[in-house]
Amino acid sequence: MRPEKTRMPRKTKRTGKTRTSRLVELPVAGWREWVGLPSLGVDRIKAKIDSGARTSAIHAYKIRLFPDRGAPHVAFILHPEQRRAKPAIDCVAEIRDERMVRSSNGLLQCRYVIEVDVSLGGRTWPIELTLADRDQMGFRMLLGREAVRRRFLIDTNRSYLAGFSYADVTTVLPERTD
Repeated sequence: MRPEKTRMPRKTKRTGKTRTSRLVELPVAGWREWVGLPSLGVDRIKAKIDSGARTSAIHAYKIRLFPDRGAPHVAFILHPEQRRAKPAIDCVAEIRDERMVRSSNGLLQCRYVIEVDVSLGGRTWPIELTLADRDQMGFRMLLGREAVRRRFLIDTNRSYLAGFSYADVTTVLPERTD
């Protein structure tokens, strides 16, 4: 019987570190996190980290197209809080692309793609975000694998590791008057 070959992790040319050591350096995020979208004026929105989804998506409605200086733009409204109609945030962004995306029910949809900054765990970086009707879904936002790739390790058994918990958010926000 042949002995099994064991391979030592190879060092990469670019960093000189092994792939394993680079993974250990990444911060850990839970399967759901509070994220910010500063370029849309959203301080925090609960997002599901979904490694099964390539692109990120956000619930948008009353989507309206318009040109601005020759470039296509989109205006839309989003509700950052689950199961609530308020607050409603008016957003405007330049359209980067239109793509066919397979939704969770298996149907192909044509969606607008915008580029926004996302903040999570003290880091901010640009991501592509598709506009979708997520009204019946459990989360207003999905953070897809391309958005977190090489930035975070995802612990699928835990929540709110990189941001604040729901309790932290409710103690910071003023009381509702509606």
